[in-house]
Amino acid sequence: MTGLYEEFRIAVHSVWQRRWLAMAIAWGICVLGWLAVALIPNTYESQAQLFVQTKAILPDNTGISAVERQKQIDTVEQTLTSAANLEKVVRGTDMGKNLVTPREIEGAVNGLRTAIKIKSEQNNLFEISATMSAGGRSDGEAATLARDVVQKLIDIFVEENLAGGRGETSDTLRFLDEQLAKRQKDLEIAEQKRVRFETENLGMLPGVGSVSQRLESGRVEINQIDSQLIAAQSALAAINGQIAGTPQTIAGGTGGAANPLAQAQGELAGMKARGLTDQHPDVVAMQNQITALRAAGAGASTSYGVSNPAYSSLISMKAERQAAVSALQSRKAALQAEMNAMVAKQIQEPGVAAEQARIARDYEVLKTQYDKLLADREQVKLRGQVETQTDAVRFDLITPPSSPRTPIAPNRPLLLVAVLLAGIAGGIGGAFALGQLSASYPTAAKLEAASGLQVIGSISQMLTQAQRDERKRKLRMYLGSGGALVGVFVLLLVIEFIQRGSVV
Repeated sequence: MTGLYEEFRIAVHSVWQRRWLAMAIAWGICVLGWLAVALIPNTYESQAQLFVQTKAILPDNTGISAVERQKQIDTVEQTLTSAANLEKVVRGTDMGKNLVTPREIEGAVNGLRTAIKIKSEQNNLFEISATMSAGGRSDGEAATLARDVVQKLIDIFVEENLAGGRGETSDTLRFLDEQLAKRQKDLEIAEQKRVRFETENLGMLPGVGSVSQRLESGRVEINQIDSQLIAAQSALAAINGQIAGTPQTIAGGTGGAANPLAQAQGELAGMKARGLTDQHPDVVAMQNQITALRAAGAGASTSYGVSNPAYSSLISMKAERQAAVSALQSRKAALQAEMNAMVAKQIQEPGVAAEQARIARDYEVLKTQYDKLLADREQVKLRGQVETQTDAVRFDLITPPSSPRTPIAPNRPLLLVAVLLAGIAGGIGGAFALGQLSASYPTAAKLEAASGLQVIGSISQMLTQAQRDERKRKLRMYLGSGGALVGVFVLLLVIEFIQRGSVV
């Protein structure tokens, strides 16, 4: 620990012996450094915040959705710093006041590209900033120019979003109209070709659609007729069974009330007319009752035969069922004959069916394309009306472009302090380095270590009163020089803050 303290004392003594050299080096570094700091132009920054609110107006009918609007805004954000837009900014501000040649404009655009920053934050909040250097212009002009650049960028951003969608809609409508006109001509040609082909081959192409489609439709219809025919035949068989079990006449008396046997037989006929089978409990009970009446001979001597109304009703129902069965059989036979004729014609002339299928397919494809284009055109047209008559995108200027009062760069107070510290460190370092190169020895221990000989003693320096007065005078001069250096530093700080407050 004693050795370190001794080394520190030796270093301080070495620097103090060359204090004027250290002061001169410090002055030189500070003057040059402060001059360099003063030559650095101020840079001013203007910022603004823009909120973009997207509205999904009738998204199902117009195709305008929040996602689509967000993509459009992102695209405008990316193209905002394009060469064309930056050239608009240059020509719309004081930057292009003295620019004439295209090379000068290009240089200004390249410089402006690095000076602009567009940052997209959450919830569609955009922060636009621009930095302008005071090189070649006053501080007030640089601050005003930074604000004007941000304002021009905001104007371009809003204009691109409002006019971009409408221009895109107009271009799309024009393109769709051209495509619709072309598809309509193609569709008319295909329609005429189809009609002409069907007219020329009228006998071989009955019905609508291709031969294979009509054959498949015929098979489906025949299957349906078969199902209906089975049901009608079953109903007819049931009617026949009921007729077989129903007498044509029933017994009747000469007067008075009808006998019990005739009434029972009439009720049984009515049950069968309603469709009840022989196994039905009511029918079985009625048959048992009739058998008992016959065994008892009820009304045998006084009865006479009359027409059975139930039998007549069953006969008329049978006629209706037979007519339905005949109609279904006739329809099935006609369909089968038509299908057989088509199959025969297809075998005889296979090229006609293939040509018809091709013409029909081409026509359907063209018609599908035309209908889709027509629907798209109506959708785009409605979308354009929505964009024109409503505010699909709304812009709110949260923070207008700021008018900077203080430069963001350079940080002159910090740089002035750094130059002062560098000057002091440079002066001390220079004096110490020169002391290390000197051949003198500040202490007896240093001389003894360097020579390897024992030092018997040392003699202290004796100063007269005049020499001590001279040393005091030089010390005051030295302190005054150091104080002047600090004073210049303070003066430069005061000037810097005064200049910052004077920016318009």
